[in-house]
Amino acid sequence: MKVYRLSNSEFAGDLEGTGAKLYGGRWNNKGTACIYTSASRALSVLELAANVETEFLPANLSITSYEFPDSEIRNLSEKELPGNWTEIPGPSSTKDLGSKLLLNPNVLCIRVPSIMVEQEYNYLINPESNRINSVHIIEITKFQFDNRIKK
Repeated sequence: MKVYRLSNSEFAGDLEGTGAKLYGGRWNNKGTACIYTSASRALSVLELAANVETEFLPANLSITSYEFPDSEIRNLSEKELPGNWTEIPGPSSTKDLGSKLLLNPNVLCIRVPSIMVEQEYNYLINPESNRINSVHIIEITKFQFDNRIKK
């Protein structure tokens, strides 16, 4: 599986999930490491645009392409999702579910649905997994954010 992450260039190629660990996210509580990635470059741009205010967008952005075996993906079924999983901001139910799965060292990646685009997916890489060595950074490319996306 190939997935993408748009981030501050300083943190491109991250395999530690420090930012998510420090601040939490829709699918993880503070204190739980996680690398948020998307199925496409375009979705990674939308996710960043939706979650970062314009004045806080880093000046230097890069897209990191990660690759790992499809067999390492834990697909969350719709039945497993909390009923309120689409609430904004992310509810504690999704944070708790994701954190529980991310604390399992046998889970490398969790596929979760995107709120931004129906039938698209984001992938949560677990830096604490005992299989993290099967994640490879394929490419890091500079990215220029088009301000027309957020005005």
